[in-house]
Amino acid sequence: MHCRVHVNAGVAAMRIAQIAPLYESVPPYAYGATERIVHYLTETLVSRGHDVTLFASGDSRTSASLVAGCEGALWRDRGVWDTQAHHLHQLGQLARCAREFDIVHFHGEPLHFPYARYLPCAHVTTLHGLLLPNDHGPLLRTFADVPLISISDAQRAPLPWAHWRGTVYHGMPPDELPYSERAGEYLLFMGRITPGKRPDLAIEIACRAGVPLKIAAVVHEGERAYFHETIEPLIARHRRQVEFLGEVGGQVRASLLCGARALLMPIDWDEPFGLVIVEAMACGTPSIAFRRGAIPEIVEDGVNGRVVDDVQGAVAAVHAIGNIDRRTCRRIFEERFTAQRMTDDYLAIYESLLAREPDTHASADCA
Repeated sequence: MHCRVHVNAGVAAMRIAQIAPLYESVPPYAYGATERIVHYLTETLVSRGHDVTLFASGDSRTSASLVAGCEGALWRDRGVWDTQAHHLHQLGQLARCAREFDIVHFHGEPLHFPYARYLPCAHVTTLHGLLLPNDHGPLLRTFADVPLISISDAQRAPLPWAHWRGTVYHGMPPDELPYSERAGEYLLFMGRITPGKRPDLAIEIACRAGVPLKIAAVVHEGERAYFHETIEPLIARHRRQVEFLGEVGGQVRASLLCGARALLMPIDWDEPFGLVIVEAMACGTPSIAFRRGAIPEIVEDGVNGRVVDDVQGAVAAVHAIGNIDRRTCRRIFEERFTAQRMTDDYLAIYESLLAREPDTHASADCA
């Protein structure tokens, strides 16, 4: 395991560009972990006196200066077909005013890699997704000079030789979600309906444990067939015990997280992080998650949840989840997963990059 980034308390004000994906607004209505993290980071940077410009969809809400790469979130615009065209347009917007910034922080897909090495300022990229050696290995070798940030140690494990500058765990404001001392009577599956997240196993676990399950999840276009053919019949078969709510946001989302007995994450893929676990933790709600990807880095087995290996282990964990102290869940959130800590870690990386960069900035127009 690499050394964790240390916080530099004396960070001077910077001119920072945050480049968000355009799929969802910043912050997103409901689903959209990357956009949510960009929002928390941007707002915390602004509150600390940094001059921040956010490149995001036009329906984003921010205290920073906003440069809109498209009118609205691409995944919610039925008139959009080619999302790549909008992201290339966004890079063009950045190119016109890159000299205004001390550092550019990219989030999302690596379309910017060929351009990044020609930026007249420091830059860094947080990779938010799963890294595959056969796909990302050749890319990261070709662009070995592009500095990268991982969101967990597990995420970077398939490509440990890449140009990593640190791992920064996600964080959120302490007052973003309410804490609840009392658990409800239901289990919760929240996020996105995909085969890798195994909502079918969440249904099986809840039914075998004899506990109601609420599914609050978005179904994206590419997963509609999976939902209709695999998940809908299971929901119909267990309709007395399983409730499908679809995508939820705002107060409904917060209430669901607060009132759950536990969050279920029976994942069948190497989850790079799992922000919903942190959101549940902030509410005092423990998680029951399969031992894949970053899960063991976030869930301390027997402390703020249970890390299990199969359905049988998850069912047993449901019956014993009352042994997890909800106050401990909240305490671990406050110690490890706040937006303040996340921002400290990112600023330390910014500082280390700027220490190596000559001052080549000049004024330019940004539109």
